[in-house]
Amino acid sequence: MSKETRWDSMIHEDRQQGIFKVNRRVFVDPDILAAERTAIFETCWIYTAHESEVPSPGSFVARSVAGKPLLLSRDRSGTLHVFYNSCKHRGALVCRDNSGRARNFTCPYHGWVYGDDGKLVHQPIAESYAPDCNAEGELNLERVPHFAIHAGFIFVNFSADPISLVDYLADAAEYLDHVHVQGADGMEVIGGTQTYSAYANWKLLQENSVDGYHAESTHATYLSYIKDREGDVRNNYGRVFGRVRDLGNGHAVSESVNGTPWGRPSARWMPSWGEDVKHHIDAIYAEMTERLGEERATFLCHGDRNMLIFPNLIINDVAGLTIRTVYPKAPGYFEVSAWALGAKGEDPVIRDLRLRNYVEFLGPGGLATPDDQEMLELCQRGYAAMPGPSWNDLSRGISLEEKNASKMDELQLRVFWRRWHDLVRAEAGRSVS
Repeated sequence: MSKETRWDSMIHEDRQQGIFKVNRRVFVDPDILAAERTAIFETCWIYTAHESEVPSPGSFVARSVAGKPLLLSRDRSGTLHVFYNSCKHRGALVCRDNSGRARNFTCPYHGWVYGDDGKLVHQPIAESYAPDCNAEGELNLERVPHFAIHAGFIFVNFSADPISLVDYLADAAEYLDHVHVQGADGMEVIGGTQTYSAYANWKLLQENSVDGYHAESTHATYLSYIKDREGDVRNNYGRVFGRVRDLGNGHAVSESVNGTPWGRPSARWMPSWGEDVKHHIDAIYAEMTERLGEERATFLCHGDRNMLIFPNLIINDVAGLTIRTVYPKAPGYFEVSAWALGAKGEDPVIRDLRLRNYVEFLGPGGLATPDDQEMLELCQRGYAAMPGPSWNDLSRGISLEEKNASKMDELQLRVFWRRWHDLVRAEAGRSVS
């Protein structure tokens, strides 16, 4: 079987018959993961950091992105740079801290020093080198090929000639704008990073994060808790006001308006929060209405959105507002980094409420994420049954795609998989030729 034929067999779609299936090999095959690294993570725009994490001259963030150590540094003039975090001498990391402030970065191995603009400023025993050894800048920190920013979200691209970020984001750009404008002065990452992992394939988390179908069974305990706490305030999760949208290029959103059972710090009050909080919530809604207009304020404050930006970024704009990235480490193991996002300068009462909501529902110790992890790991264990059951069925709602797909349908999952299939199949074609 040729590589092209093998990749063609990973997805089975027949819209006339209402069938969409995914071959379970995509979750367990090491060759498929290797192809994903080349076809997807080396070609797509990958979320790296939020502008608020490097807010002023001298600030930096160091993190691994698609397996590559990167260093984001804002130099003393305020210009943002994105480098590979690797000394040009022998390759050691030049920055071992996750974030902070620095004017220079010193390699701990042999003491080479780089400025906050990436330029080599010192080599010990400099007289041992040719006087013009860095005349062309080849010993400066190496820059990533491309980075771009939209609505405060910083993305990198490792390919030689990618499409622009705005073209890549397609209609997802509008939803990043929806996040950004929730703060009158923009948004900011709050505190540090939450990291966790699961023994499952990374693509399962991408599916899960925008899937409304699983909530009533997987999160029954949480929904029961909310109902007991709030009464019958909102008890129509995902049924009436929910929908999903294909945003282009593999991106999708699952959204509701007044269709979810929880409150939002921006700005949907719940009785359990108490009357003393209500006027803070009302003030946020009034400000957003004046600044953005009533229609958009209602959409932002009374709605909930779970957005997938292909390949590995999830934005949960629900009870809390989180940024979440997932990276594969093995076919059956992934690692997640998550950050809470809030409005700059927001009322301390709201900030406290926001963080409580974040930890209660979306955090790794909350009432939702552990449920999800358990389900994904159960799926991965179930794939050991192959070559018995060898296909996952994602056909729900396929006949409604062109009309009004519901949150309980699986359009958003199919959007991801179609883009995934296009990219890995194209890579297979290149390797064959």
